[in-house]
Amino acid sequence: MRIAVMALQGAFIEHEVMLHRLGVETFEVRQLSDWHKQKDGLILPGGESTVQMRLLTELGLFEPVRQAILNGLPVFGTCAGMILLSKGRLATMDMRVKRNAYGRQLDSFQHRGSVNGIADDIPMTFIRAPYIEELLSDDCQSLAEVEGNIVAARQGRQLATAFHPELTDDTRIHEYFLKNIMNRY
Repeated sequence: MRIAVMALQGAFIEHEVMLHRLGVETFEVRQLSDWHKQKDGLILPGGESTVQMRLLTELGLFEPVRQAILNGLPVFGTCAGMILLSKGRLATMDMRVKRNAYGRQLDSFQHRGSVNGIADDIPMTFIRAPYIEELLSDDCQSLAEVEGNIVAARQGRQLATAFHPELTDDTRIHEYFLKNIMNRY
């Protein structure tokens, strides 16, 4: 198994470390030629969604990435990655997301909570985090809520979290992506 990690900006190295701990090969996507390498899935990391969106467009990656996801490429987006998957951006998941919903960097927090299909005690690190304001179809399913807000969702072979599982030692969210999203079909 070989996972592409979008490495334009943000917390991509932490995802690579997590996947390597699970015995999964990764490579970084920094330009269009990287995108054309063989891959079984994609990670869209946290970071600054506006910068990532601009770079996806400027580097000619926006449409190839979008089409690959729409054609079934498994993808896991965290924080900014979740924003990129939402309506108004790549628009591959049927959800509307509120950026910086929990406030500024100083308002970052940790929480332990339940993620449907995974566990009841998942550590969640929120940094200038978004949340999902609205699920726009029955295909897009809520997996977790914090303070009444949806912070994780799944649609087909797409997984999105408002929090950063790559910043903890807990591998269960990445394992869920690898087992349940990648092998779904």
